[in-house]
Amino acid sequence: MSPIRVFALPDLGEGLTESEIVAWHVAPGDTVTLNQHIADVETAKAVVELPSPYAGVVQQLHQPEGVTVHVGDPIVSFDVAAAAGVEADAAPGPVTPDVTPAETPVAPAAPVAATAERTANLVGYGAETERSGRPQRRPRPGHAPTPRRQPAPVGAAPSGLAAVGTDAPAPAPSAPAPSAPSAPGAERPRSTPPVRRLARDLHIDLGQIRGTGRGGLITRDDVRTAVAAPAPGTPAPAVPVDVVAVEPAPTESGVRETRTPIKSLRKLTAAAMVRSAFTAPHVTEFLTVDVTATLDLLEGLEQSRARTGGAHRVGILALTAQALCIAVARTPSVNTRWDDAAGEIVQFHGVNLGIAAATPRGLMVPVIRNADGLSLAGLAVALADLTATAKVGSTTPQALGGGTITITNIGVFGIDAGTPILNPGEAAILAMGAIRRLPWEYRGEVALRSVLTLSLSFDHRLVDGEQGSRFLADIGRILADPGQVLALLPGR
Repeated sequence: MSPIRVFALPDLGEGLTESEIVAWHVAPGDTVTLNQHIADVETAKAVVELPSPYAGVVQQLHQPEGVTVHVGDPIVSFDVAAAAGVEADAAPGPVTPDVTPAETPVAPAAPVAATAERTANLVGYGAETERSGRPQRRPRPGHAPTPRRQPAPVGAAPSGLAAVGTDAPAPAPSAPAPSAPSAPGAERPRSTPPVRRLARDLHIDLGQIRGTGRGGLITRDDVRTAVAAPAPGTPAPAVPVDVVAVEPAPTESGVRETRTPIKSLRKLTAAAMVRSAFTAPHVTEFLTVDVTATLDLLEGLEQSRARTGGAHRVGILALTAQALCIAVARTPSVNTRWDDAAGEIVQFHGVNLGIAAATPRGLMVPVIRNADGLSLAGLAVALADLTATAKVGSTTPQALGGGTITITNIGVFGIDAGTPILNPGEAAILAMGAIRRLPWEYRGEVALRSVLTLSLSFDHRLVDGEQGSRFLADIGRILADPGQVLALLPGR
């Protein structure tokens, strides 16, 4: 029998434990080359192109499109002997014998070496694993160790993906029973760092949660369910006498509906917005500005670009972004983060500017790094690249993190103003409304002017009303009279 390599879903980094298979680009019988793009997988942050760790022929797709797969689950098998140069497609490692599974004896696991090594994954490096090829978990007090399959030989691919080499596809393990809540003094419940952070933000004790994930792992859904459910022993709240309980209408009532699973980006966005809304005390202020002078400036820049053959048009968003960066230097408190765990206020010394973007996958906030160090033309180029990448869904997880303050342009939808919700970990978010031609007071008379409303939401723990008002007023001064930039620039 030809050697078969089973490729398991690799660790995609960012602490993510599962991904949805969006699309397969290969089918059984297809010949693939090393690092060929074989699938698109969607994490909670971005769609990632999955390269093949082997050269060979696709033998089997273990998971269909649209299914959420956990890290380590088999997704595709390759017949590597069917391609020329099969031995060159993997780094030196255990060799899979060319025998049928029935001829392969099941041997006891070899003793684990004392030293550990870090295995490269798709994004950076994963957690330290023992040389047996699988993470070694400490047994929980009061629980017998969970039996596990014998580890298969590991065939390390040069692309750095976590792939598993076996003679034949391994059968899917049966779902383990949910674990019981941890007793006092027991070891910390099994969960991932993002889940522990979510539980800490929502003030949930993981020791009181029964994990429903693989092997009793506590998931984000378990934490959210614990928020909605009352704690054990808590009496049910009294129902006001003027509230009447209404049973949900049966589905056969004739009402037409479509149900869509909540997952991936939508689930992550919802959790982030709920955490922000119920953690940070929001304050929103509004300022309506006559931006006629700014539009005249932008028109002049466009005419100059047409004459010189410039690559990117400078728009109102780029100019507002530069105004924001200048205003941040005068009011640094809007560029901070509240670290509840450490009991500290973190002051950022540079502006990583998030730009809220509506995409086919939902709301994304890709980040322009060190935006305060870019010129107006540089911001225009960065915005054009960022927008194009987000619209086609190729924004990387790294590009969606690390923001310190955000702009959202709701004016493109014809909206004048709003109350934007802060991104978790940020102190302020600025919303730009639609530009309207309105009668406006100008030099003692009423004239038809171009008017824009700015909406600023900020965390009142970090930003006082005076600071937020000054910050918003500085942005308004620049947009009303771009020449004010020279007066507001900090001294060198």
